[in-house]
Amino acid sequence: WYIRGRGKQPKAICGSSERGSGVIMNERVHSSPWGEFLGPNAAYVLELYERYLADPDSVDADTKRRFERYGPPGQELQDGSIEESRHGVEPSGEADTADPRESRAFRVLRLVRNLRQYGHMGAAVNPIQRDVEEPEILKLSRYGLTEEELGHIPAAWVWDEPVPGVRTAMDFVRHLQRVYMGTITFEFAHVHDEEERAWLTRMVELNTSPPSATGEESRDLLHLLTQVEEFERFLHKTFTGQKRFSIEGVDMLVPMLNEIVRQSVLAGVKHVMMGMAHRGRLNTLAHVLGKPYADIFSEFHASPNKELVPSEGSMGINYGWTGDVKYHLGASRDVQQGDVLEARIILANNPSHLEFVDPVVEGYTRAAQEARSTSGSPKQNVDASISVLVHGDAAFPGEGIVAETLNLSSLEGYQTGGTIHLIPNNQLGFTAEAGEGRSTRYASDLAKGFEIPIVHVNADDAVAALSAVALAFAYRQRYHKDFLIDLIGYRRWGHNEADDPVMTQPVIYREITSHPSVRRLYASQLVEAGVLTEEEVNRIEAEVRGRLQQAYDEVKSRGPSIQGAMRDNESPELADTGVALETLKVITENLLEVPPGFTPYAKLRRILERRRLAFEPTGKIDWAHAEALAFASILSDGIPIRLTGQDSERGTFGHRHLVLHDENTGQRYCPLQHLRDAKASFAVHNSPLSENAILGFEYGYSVQAPEAFVLWEAQFGDFANAGQVIIDQFLASGLAKWAQMCGLVLLLPHGYEGQGPEHSSGRLERYLQLSAERNWRVANVTTTAQYFHLLRSQAALLTKSPRPLVIMTPKSLLRNPRAASVPREFETGRFTPIYVDPLDCADEDVTRLILCSGKVAIDLRAAVEKREATPHANIACARLEQIYPFPHDELDEVLGRYPNLTEVVWLQEEPKNMGAWDFVNRRIRSHLSDGVNLFYIGRKARSSPAEGFAGLHDSMQNALIEDALRLVEQEEHVWAR
Repeated sequence: WYIRGRGKQPKAICGSSERGSGVIMNERVHSSPWGEFLGPNAAYVLELYERYLADPDSVDADTKRRFERYGPPGQELQDGSIEESRHGVEPSGEADTADPRESRAFRVLRLVRNLRQYGHMGAAVNPIQRDVEEPEILKLSRYGLTEEELGHIPAAWVWDEPVPGVRTAMDFVRHLQRVYMGTITFEFAHVHDEEERAWLTRMVELNTSPPSATGEESRDLLHLLTQVEEFERFLHKTFTGQKRFSIEGVDMLVPMLNEIVRQSVLAGVKHVMMGMAHRGRLNTLAHVLGKPYADIFSEFHASPNKELVPSEGSMGINYGWTGDVKYHLGASRDVQQGDVLEARIILANNPSHLEFVDPVVEGYTRAAQEARSTSGSPKQNVDASISVLVHGDAAFPGEGIVAETLNLSSLEGYQTGGTIHLIPNNQLGFTAEAGEGRSTRYASDLAKGFEIPIVHVNADDAVAALSAVALAFAYRQRYHKDFLIDLIGYRRWGHNEADDPVMTQPVIYREITSHPSVRRLYASQLVEAGVLTEEEVNRIEAEVRGRLQQAYDEVKSRGPSIQGAMRDNESPELADTGVALETLKVITENLLEVPPGFTPYAKLRRILERRRLAFEPTGKIDWAHAEALAFASILSDGIPIRLTGQDSERGTFGHRHLVLHDENTGQRYCPLQHLRDAKASFAVHNSPLSENAILGFEYGYSVQAPEAFVLWEAQFGDFANAGQVIIDQFLASGLAKWAQMCGLVLLLPHGYEGQGPEHSSGRLERYLQLSAERNWRVANVTTTAQYFHLLRSQAALLTKSPRPLVIMTPKSLLRNPRAASVPREFETGRFTPIYVDPLDCADEDVTRLILCSGKVAIDLRAAVEKREATPHANIACARLEQIYPFPHDELDEVLGRYPNLTEVVWLQEEPKNMGAWDFVNRRIRSHLSDGVNLFYIGRKARSSPAEGFAGLHDSMQNALIEDALRLVEQEEHVWAR
């Protein structure tokens, strides 16, 4: 095996062939009449010869003439074993499971195949397992074969490439045993692509010479392993009992990550995006990302038992933000050649929801691969950036987000050209062993379903571990597909350093306690090989310890430092977001154009053509049209857009139609990618049936591409429940924990139309509960012009003060004329946090103000329009279009319009314990003068968000509207129901 990407490359995978004389012949010419028959062909010739010996007429005439002229195919076989077969004598050796009807050649080939496919079952990849029993399926006796007879069969009959020292089939079997049953082993059988599988086989079977333990590389590796080990030992001794999630037992992870970085930089990769959970993170920060020891030690000093801050956070809440614990923090490092930036390595911040960083990192990578500065779709270069994901051995099979993320690997809108996955496998969860945490043989088996090649390697074999990286990187660069390395080691301490693992794993930990570290093992190898002396090894250790102590002394002398991310939480002043009417007309015409010969679905064509009528004197612009105008104008401003979600191209409710399909050919056409005035790219993708992975991906994309306008749409707002971890741990709190800016937009269809509990509520209350410190905006808009201006204002904020935007988007309002706006509302003004709907009542006559948000405001307007009398003559209505940040100034302005106000009603269609009521209640009351009362009208508190029967929904909805419109003097109202 070659190390660090050096060594010979494999020869051509496949040669040309043709059929002749009943066998497949290779084009290469050999001096022997049988030399042209190689590998399986040679075995086939052997089988034909055995049939010929039993019955000369049983083979075709040409093959018979060859046997008659040249004799046996290979003089090495003329030892009597063929003669035994002629007379029906079985070869010597136990044949307990061999089928006597099978030829010897077939049995040899079956053995070779099974060594490749099942060799991993007998491999010595577990460093704390003393003996590995050879599986029955790999024993010669199972195939009725002996070492002696295999020693008489030429190797060329089972393998068509020369391997040093391999002359016979037995030599080749031993070679395969070394390749597949040593401290490194491989699983490729699940890779269905024949060319890929052949390439992988040749890579592992032909590159067989391990590098000699000499040279500067060996010294460098030992030095790095010493840094890794001494760093952990220093922390263990200096900060006794504090959590650090030690890497000890899988120390080789750090050199492997460094090797991936090194090869990536040499290959011209500009961004290496890394994601990992807790174990080994501090060591990775120090020795891969280059975070100074002193900074890490300072964070230990700032832990709670030092009485410096009131939480375990490494950065205190008194300094302007909450920060996060030290083993959640990310970092970045620039690789420079002089003044030239060669590459940037980024380790993503990660909460304790271990694997949820996976799609976030994939989003980082895709964003770094795409050029978005010209119109059309983004231009992707998969070699510009690479993803490296470090998984937990319990989390990889246990957390569904892993499968969701792996499923993205070949999808057009999400693939990143291949991710290198590493599992630092310590063979334990917290206290759970493998059999308690997974139903598969290996922690890596989930990857087989996605045809990802897998390498298992013993974490005590440093050279083999780096060889695995070489193969992984070569495969990724050649095929641009995922690759997985299962680094099998152990965990020297408990789940954390305050935990005693012997309580639950006493036997394993007896072995681990006395087990030497990989550094010690590698140092011994170098000393034995004469590369280093024991004195030099000790000198390296002393040097590393000295550096650690020096950094610690520096921290003690200056005291612990807590760095805070101070930021301005004030909302920036928004500029006007209107667009000239003539420009909107031109955009509309552009959006209706299709290429010559393109035939859209006729019914859809008629629907889209109606958009021209929106600019007639009585015309209005509906929701999808307003959105398309907003997108087009944003592209004209030079801001790229990416929109994804389940069925987002057409729109869940058949309203959007951003991608047209030719009804004859199925050809696709996206008008927003062909706008004349667009100065940036536009991408729209239907997502797989996933919320967590896709929402995480788009979050990561938005963070890495802050200039891009990124939107994620839920099929129904309720379904964002399945992405709650990303919403809670990244989107809502990422700014406070990590100072991580993000401008992602969430579109959550929300509204009560009698469609049941899972198709009504976008769970507005959850986003409001998470709202604080101006971490995002939460809106529930009711007109298309408001939506247009809101989108444009969000795009404008990307370069000023980006924050996520959560929008409760409509369903029934998509085509409701009462939600549509006239064109002039798009030409001037800006988004209005409170939209006043006066209900035809003079301000001085108003005694009741109905405050509401979202679709129920349109229901209220519809009820007013249907009434013949006007019992609402004393009522005004104001719609809270932006709920957070709460528009205090705007509410004061609205309340000031009504001098005779005596009551304010909050109307909502959600149950009382849901929706906005709990959030707005106290805030509205703080603005009311004495004598003005606040009442709630809405559904009572419930455990389920909506009725499951349409009739019941209708009666409840009508009752709410009636209650809101009752006269003050009528006492039978049901306020606060």
